[in-house]
Amino acid sequence: MTRTPPSARTTTRRIRLLLVVGLIGVIAAIIAALVHQPRNSSSPSPPVGSASPAPPSSFLAAPPSKAPRKERIGKADGVVPDGVTVFDDRFPAVTNLDPELLGALRQAATDAADDGVTFYVNSGWRSTEYQNRLLRDAVSKYGSEEEAARWVATAATSSHVSGDAVDIGHPDAASWLSGHGAVYGLCQIYKNEPWHYELRPKAIDRGCPHMYADPTQDPRMHQ
Repeated sequence: MTRTPPSARTTTRRIRLLLVVGLIGVIAAIIAALVHQPRNSSSPSPPVGSASPAPPSSFLAAPPSKAPRKERIGKADGVVPDGVTVFDDRFPAVTNLDPELLGALRQAATDAADDGVTFYVNSGWRSTEYQNRLLRDAVSKYGSEEEAARWVATAATSSHVSGDAVDIGHPDAASWLSGHGAVYGLCQIYKNEPWHYELRPKAIDRGCPHMYADPTQDPRMHQ
């Protein structure tokens, strides 16, 4: 059997040792690179001057928890159900009317009752929020702000918001007021709204003033 010389065996061991040491060094370098790798290396930063990426949906603001104001308009804003009369003190639409207007209405209603006529309140005082909602609805219904203005005023100019106007129903009550309202200072203001009445104290002696074709002709609506 041929024996390997001692010098050759020594050389072989050195080569193996060098290979092991080199392999360990490579492994150590790889581990060090992984440990020090940036967490977001998989997501490169946007170029300078570019828009930042949108935040995850979990960071977006949650929708308001409260219901929209439109859904909360109610009795306290002046909404009235059918059957409310000028004597019904349970509703702000009635009690928040100007006291002189309400007094004239109740006096007229008392006399009208002798003729079998009842004064119902279709609408009286309204909150700003309620008036704004009615105006938005009118714009949607009539297709433009200009056309809507013929029927619904802004909150800043509305006589309903100030408590100085009432919409009377049913038709027989409006008809009764048309013939007798001036005696109590109650006058129809707009030709296109036979239900809309306001107090004009001078009408008791002079009769009701000339009616406007619609609210857009009323100077008060342009203040």
